[in-house]
Amino acid sequence: MTLYRILLRSLRRSSSASTSTTASTATTQTLALRRHNHLFHPQNPNFLAPIRSFAFSSAEEAAAERRRRKRRLRIEPPLHALRRDPNAPRPPPDPNAPRLPDSTSALVGPRLNLHNRVQSLIRAGDLDNASVVARQSVFSNTRPTVFTCNAIIAAMYRAKRYDDAIALFQFFFNQSNIVPNVVSYNFLINTHCDAGRVDVALDVYRHIIANAPFSPSHVTYRHLTKGLIDAGRIGEAVDLLREMLNKGHGADSLVYNNLIAGFLNLENLEKANELFDELKERCLVYDGVVNATFMDWFFNRGREKEAMESYKSLLDRKFKMVPATCNVLLEVLLKHGRKTEAWALFDSMLDSHTPPTFQGVNSDTFNIMVNETCKLGKVSEAIDVFKRAGKKPGSKPFAMDVAGYNNIIARYCEHEMMEDAEKMYAELTSKSLTPDVTTYRTLIDAYFKVGRIEEGLQKYTKMVEAGLRVIPDYANKWFGVLIEKGKVLEGAPILTKMGERDPKPDATSYDMVIRALVRESNFDLSLELLGQMLRYGVGVMPALREFLTEEFGKVGRSECVERLFAMRGPGGYWRPPGSPQMPSPGAGRF
Repeated sequence: MTLYRILLRSLRRSSSASTSTTASTATTQTLALRRHNHLFHPQNPNFLAPIRSFAFSSAEEAAAERRRRKRRLRIEPPLHALRRDPNAPRPPPDPNAPRLPDSTSALVGPRLNLHNRVQSLIRAGDLDNASVVARQSVFSNTRPTVFTCNAIIAAMYRAKRYDDAIALFQFFFNQSNIVPNVVSYNFLINTHCDAGRVDVALDVYRHIIANAPFSPSHVTYRHLTKGLIDAGRIGEAVDLLREMLNKGHGADSLVYNNLIAGFLNLENLEKANELFDELKERCLVYDGVVNATFMDWFFNRGREKEAMESYKSLLDRKFKMVPATCNVLLEVLLKHGRKTEAWALFDSMLDSHTPPTFQGVNSDTFNIMVNETCKLGKVSEAIDVFKRAGKKPGSKPFAMDVAGYNNIIARYCEHEMMEDAEKMYAELTSKSLTPDVTTYRTLIDAYFKVGRIEEGLQKYTKMVEAGLRVIPDYANKWFGVLIEKGKVLEGAPILTKMGERDPKPDATSYDMVIRALVRESNFDLSLELLGQMLRYGVGVMPALREFLTEEFGKVGRSECVERLFAMRGPGGYWRPPGSPQMPSPGAGRF
């Protein structure tokens, strides 16, 4: 037994010796390899991580990674696994699901062209034709979007044509099966409130809550609270405010402002201050229009100290106020003779104008200050205000829009400073801006007023060539001036150009121009305009037909008129010898 132990010990010693020799050899080889890598692979000098050419160091590590990926796919499936198979049949629509209004993605292609056409008529002030185009499109392949419907309803509301606005809402959304959005309902509520039908507006509000797939917006509550206050029902307006807050809507400054203004008009300053304090508790940043309401009330009662304290308390909060808020403050300050503070506010707004980071001013801001300058009789200084920019480093000049140019052009025209107005018009056209109907209308009226008929005629021609709509009231007025000044021959081509676009000129415009041409013995051109009336479907009044038959009969050409009426229909119209070629029926239409 002892001999067996001695042999076992000797074997262990020999194995440990061989292992140590092998280890020392391996260590020597490893050090040599490290020296080699240090010399030829300096990108890994510290050997903190071994360099290997495989993704995983072992099969076990690869298997663990595969299991981890499978677990992740079970928890978060890829997007293609969630998509419906394009070859699979679509599930049948739920008949009980509420229909949703159009999104902005629907306003493309022909529907966008229709929307732009209606908007151009609205901007021209031709609301009747805008309404006709929008209503007729309901029966075409290009049905209007909810945005087009809202545009014409809003235009009728702004023009105080409340019954027309309500009738259009009924036609589009109740009869034509177009789905209204919250903006549509807000216009309807506002229309009923301004028309004195607050109870009907409240019924619309309850209908939204009960049936619409969306909730009322802050604008809804603004219209309703204002309508209730105007109707002398301020208690119900306060209840509506509480209802708004209970439904989870945030505190809206303009809703509070309506109530504050209502209590101030009732001489209840304590309740107004209570609501103001509540607003400040609910909102760390509120709209400065509320301060403007307090300021106006204090100024009207001769309490200028309290008014300026309210203004300074707003400035001390150092809110970054948007132009809409600052413009209201400017108007209040200017209205009550605080011109120094108003100009200081204007300069601070210019200094804060750092687009695209922050918009400190807009064209309404400049219009307010330009109008104030002109009101003081300093019309020559209006251009300096119009061009003013901030002096603070980082501020940028305001890129004026067409509305700003229209305002200063109108001020120059009011003072018959036509050369300055023409300079502003030239500056407007030299920029990436396009004069609109208001631009030309202002200049044409001013030129005709001061007796500069040629310049007015040039602007009239440019307006029509630009494709802008001339509503019948202005067209008839301007053609009347041209006829009175003996320029009917120059005005006839304008009427012809107007007839190349839809909507067509009014029958009265054709009537007055044709009669003037006949009185000047220009029978061929009058026949040409009569042919255009028949061609474009403009109604010819019996009185005009009798007048033409009588006048042409005096020169032995009454058969020309009768033949023109008789040859209506397919195959064209009779043209008098030497008359210019009439356009085809579809020429110039869009």
